[in-house]
Amino acid sequence: MYSLLLGLLLITLKYLGVAPVAGWSWWWVLAPFAVTAAWWGWADASGLSKRRAMEKMERRRQERIDRHKQAMGVRPRRPR
Repeated sequence: MYSLLLGLLLITLKYLGVAPVAGWSWWWVLAPFAVTAAWWGWADASGLSKRRAMEKMERRRQERIDRHKQAMGVRPRRPR
């Protein structure tokens, strides 16, 4: 995500003509977007994105169960 923000910043600086970015080649300015695409491709291929989404859903599910148990007056279980 940081490389995407860096790419957007570099394009803005190049467009506005801010030195030293204005003198750089477009290849250097657009390089962070290639890094971002490679990262997203790797994250999807390795299952990292899916794993993080599943962990988030599991965490939300457990929080919901704990809230309901607390509302019933039952103490939630400790994490294992």
